[in-house]
Amino acid sequence: MQYRRLGASGVEVSTLCLGAMMFGAWGNEDEQECHRIVGEALDAGVNFVDTADVYAQGQSEEILGRALRGRRDDVVLATKFHEPMGTDRNRRGNSRRWIMEAVEGSLRRLGTDWIDLYQVHRPDPDTDVDETLGALSDLVRQGKVRMIGTSAFPAERIVEAQWVAERRHRERFTTEQTGYSIMARGAEAAALPTSLRHRLGVLVYSPLNGGWLTGKYRTAQIPDDSRAGRNSDHFDFRDAQIRDRKLELVGGLQELADSAGLTLIELALGFVLSHPAVTSAIMGPRTLAQLRSQLGAGSRGPLPADVLDRIDELVAPGHTVNPADAGYRPLELTEAARRRRS
Repeated sequence: MQYRRLGASGVEVSTLCLGAMMFGAWGNEDEQECHRIVGEALDAGVNFVDTADVYAQGQSEEILGRALRGRRDDVVLATKFHEPMGTDRNRRGNSRRWIMEAVEGSLRRLGTDWIDLYQVHRPDPDTDVDETLGALSDLVRQGKVRMIGTSAFPAERIVEAQWVAERRHRERFTTEQTGYSIMARGAEAAALPTSLRHRLGVLVYSPLNGGWLTGKYRTAQIPDDSRAGRNSDHFDFRDAQIRDRKLELVGGLQELADSAGLTLIELALGFVLSHPAVTSAIMGPRTLAQLRSQLGAGSRGPLPADVLDRIDELVAPGHTVNPADAGYRPLELTEAARRRRS
């Protein structure tokens, strides 16, 4: 396993991060297998684990907390807040009121006294970022949180948060978690270079593009054991044009991987880890077999230049094959009332 420094924090983390989104009702309800996934990942040298309070409404954190008993000090543990945790309108978002409640819930479910990296899951345009940074700064001073980070923040919000932290003497965000893969390269235009400029560590989610870059989707027929099979309205299968384009790309990428002596998964993970801004790629395995298929990428360095050049020919830099893979869409685009005078 290889390791990199997490932004300017001085903390070293594995280039593969174990994501726990699939632990529990959202993926794998066999808790013992989830424990084995954690144990095998740690035994392979993974020291970075990521979850969120919203994953299976806290079940992921609970399973992960039990799996880490006796090994808590071996990992850099990350979780997130922002998404709704129930029907109460104030049990969500980025307000001080919710942050102070949300962190206590995560600490309890994870069975720990501190969170190494506490991340804002999404921007909240209705909350002043100084309000959010003020609450998070207090948590750092209290010792409940070691570092703070963001997820799916566009470049302009990354810059705004850095400016506010400096001017208001708040803790600054240490990391950004962004969606990035061969098939979703939009982050290359602004989010990744901005993160690099501000010395943020970058965690990449969906580096396998929802399973497309594992090779499991080779025809228009959806495998029964896939997330697309369990939720066929998603993962591009309702749009034949996008589906067919991704199927074509998978064929070309598999040929490239074969010629480079790599698996398709190693090619996909190696691609995101070759970007100078990226610290760690998040694996989100549902089964032990899926974990094992990804661990090999942790011992490899960046992809050779000729392989990266060929990927650029297949998917142009900055291009996202399916616009829905771009991640966070500002509410100014999704809510008409935010762009119209009443």
